[in-house]
Amino acid sequence: MARFGDDNGEEDRLLRTDALPALRPSRVRVRLVVLSGPEAGQSYPLTPGRYRLGADPASDIVIADRAVSRSHLLLDVREDTIQAVDVGSRNGSFCEGMRFTTLDVRPGAVLTLGTTELKLVPEGEQSRAMPLSTRERFGNLVGTSRRMRELFTLLERLAQGESDVLIQGETGTGKELCAEALHTHGTRSKGPFVIVDLAGVAPQLLESELFGHVKGAFTGAQADRAGAFERAHGGTVFLDEVGELPLEVQPRLLRALERRQVKRVGANDYRAVDVRVVAATHQDLEGAVKAGRFRGDLFHRLAVLRATLPPLRERPEDIPLLIDTVLERMGKKPSALSDQTRALLTQYPWPGNVRELRNVVDRVVNLGESALPDLPEAPVRAARPAADLDPEDTLSLALELPFKEAKERLIEGFERDYLKTLLERCGGNVSKASREAGIDRVYLRKLLRKHGLASGPD
Repeated sequence: MARFGDDNGEEDRLLRTDALPALRPSRVRVRLVVLSGPEAGQSYPLTPGRYRLGADPASDIVIADRAVSRSHLLLDVREDTIQAVDVGSRNGSFCEGMRFTTLDVRPGAVLTLGTTELKLVPEGEQSRAMPLSTRERFGNLVGTSRRMRELFTLLERLAQGESDVLIQGETGTGKELCAEALHTHGTRSKGPFVIVDLAGVAPQLLESELFGHVKGAFTGAQADRAGAFERAHGGTVFLDEVGELPLEVQPRLLRALERRQVKRVGANDYRAVDVRVVAATHQDLEGAVKAGRFRGDLFHRLAVLRATLPPLRERPEDIPLLIDTVLERMGKKPSALSDQTRALLTQYPWPGNVRELRNVVDRVVNLGESALPDLPEAPVRAARPAADLDPEDTLSLALELPFKEAKERLIEGFERDYLKTLLERCGGNVSKASREAGIDRVYLRKLLRKHGLASGPD
């Protein structure tokens, strides 16, 4: 037996080393970090050698997970590669959602054994592999996917701090819900939560909206008025679409952030404010800085801490839970949508993200399932073969077909896209592609011929 320590002197779990080759001094190049499951938070340094993973106490790395076989997985760690081999487990081994038998694993990949997720983290990047949150909700944000649980882990930590936060994400991903959740789960939850939609305020009124004004400061200023920063005193001010802030107003916002002081339009004196600032944008602010549309010093001040909301198309496994959540908030039962409709909603790429999904579910519940064809769709070009259709086009066609035929159409599209990407990644090498996909080479060739992707010999 041997015990390994990390660079901070903290000891890792015991690893059996009798199965390893000669334990010559070797630099640890990768760690196996347990993201979720009973062993969440554990970290194992991997030097060259073979490691048997399973529930058996005699395993090199013990995974105390009821869904993990006694002998589940073998990791063959070499100087330049890591090979993972499923050794006949009852529930299978998965990498990024795909089941495999033998797989060359890249650093950064996530392996799933039972309910346990394991990440291979390059040495020096341990801090990025935080254990996954066990939540399926954070405020009104909902999700059980790995992307969302990683986000919840980050938000749990951010909520307890006082530093300003920048939330990034596409339109419709839930940035306002994220900001509200940071407020309600933080130390300022008893204070006000004030929202300023910077994209919805006329440019000439932005300073007044943010910092207030005194009577007579401009035409229409008939009385003194406190701005958002003053109204949020003791709580949180949420600056939505901060990328829309005009350049001429940005220096005043920077001063408010740095000194926590604001001056009403037309006033002579500054007022101290005690607020936490959470800003959000769907824009590339770093690109806006390079283009001269946004001040670099303001960007760095806003982005002391950052959180990015993933688009819905990157977490489709959350769609069923999101549908049920929308129905629950409408006072409807899950049975309000048929299994066929749910299947089609799960396949759609959702360019409008969660907001679009919510609107579609609302429409279908109120107007009936005949409203499904009203989903946003790309124009369908005549005389285009199905193999050349975009995903949006494929779904648009599928929605007008009987369920069985629609399902087959969507599955064929998935197979074709997956195989094309797989072959590109493997440089056209079918043997390598077979190992990566975890499927028999003969069956893989059959699929390639089916989709017109077959090539010459390996």
